[in-house]
Amino acid sequence: MRLPSFLTKLAGAGQAALAAGSLLLVAGCKLNFWRMDGHQTTMVTSGPVAESQLHVFYVTCWVTLIIFVIVGGVLAYATFKFKARTAADEHAEPPPQGHGNPLVEFSLIGASVLALVFIAVPTLKAIWFTYDVPEEQKENAYVINATGYQWWFKFDYPSEQIDGAGVLSTANELVIPAGRPVRVNLRTIDVIHSFWVPKLAGKVDMIPNRGNHLWLQADEPGYFWGQCAEYCGDSHAVMRFRVIALAEDEFNEWVAREKAPARSVTAAEASSSAKPAITFASFKRNEYGFTDKWNPGAEVSPLDHWRQQQFPEKDENAALIAEGRQLFQAKTCIACHTVRGHEGMGITGPDLTHIGSRTTIAAGLLENNAEQLARWIMHPLDVKPGNKMYTTGYEPNGITISTDEATALVAYLHSLK
Repeated sequence: MRLPSFLTKLAGAGQAALAAGSLLLVAGCKLNFWRMDGHQTTMVTSGPVAESQLHVFYVTCWVTLIIFVIVGGVLAYATFKFKARTAADEHAEPPPQGHGNPLVEFSLIGASVLALVFIAVPTLKAIWFTYDVPEEQKENAYVINATGYQWWFKFDYPSEQIDGAGVLSTANELVIPAGRPVRVNLRTIDVIHSFWVPKLAGKVDMIPNRGNHLWLQADEPGYFWGQCAEYCGDSHAVMRFRVIALAEDEFNEWVAREKAPARSVTAAEASSSAKPAITFASFKRNEYGFTDKWNPGAEVSPLDHWRQQQFPEKDENAALIAEGRQLFQAKTCIACHTVRGHEGMGITGPDLTHIGSRTTIAAGLLENNAEQLARWIMHPLDVKPGNKMYTTGYEPNGITISTDEATALVAYLHSLK
């Protein structure tokens, strides 16, 4: 069977569109039968940058769907119209060919250009809009510096100065004011990383020796998942972080707490209860460490859980905390970590001044509870292969942490609210 030439061209040129259309149909099925509101979905947006990028995606899908319907329809028509129904039809003269027909040729070119225009216009608008904070909002923009390490994120707040200690610095949990544009300056200390918060903004690379940036905004207070989206080594897959958006007043209160030096527990503030029991379960390498409270629809939302984490725990054991503080020095943790107001002044690891108030540890991989923190302290290589805490600290210095030592260290670190 030979088709008219213009049909052959159209069918051939539409093979890619057919494939894309098939994928679109599959995606459509997923939209209908599977929920698309997971922690890192791009289908549910919570800010103007992500919303603009989602709009471009939808435009592209609709244009692709229209191409799929037209090309698929013409192909189906040609298949049934010119199908050889008898043996004689197999040797029949081909139907009139339209090769070189100006109307057909220019129509196909025009349709292709029009499809590209429909996609290009919103794409260019989105690129311009998402590149940097809009001019009319720049004066109100809040600036944060994000630095990628193997394998964690450091966040500095240049506008929040601390007397004698530089600027406010945190790790792996980026707290921002809701309803306000935030410009994030992106840097890396080692290899290429990529900063991505799907519900707030698309991914932008952190490139060695090159400044980069993005901006994002959370329309309302919320708790958002992010991660490194560029392969950066052994533990790239577990290089994660969180973005916590707070109302302006709550954000200012958080800043004030973070600027304060590390909390010291006194006997008057704590009990003298026995050592807390920590359950040491068996874990697989890279096994995530979140409880049910992190799932959508749970009684305690991630944001409310974060709020609860900001305040000291009841029945703290002052003697155990003091023991943990001494171990923090003895195990040379102070060489890599900063604890403002206490002994640690290291800069190669995350700032731990208020680690007890964070909801996650190990760069967003584990929930910050006693069991998971003890697991991270005792077996960092199993949690995050190749991590610097083990390869440059534990291994060359022969450091090991026993169960009793982990219990004391957990008590100390959780007291740092």
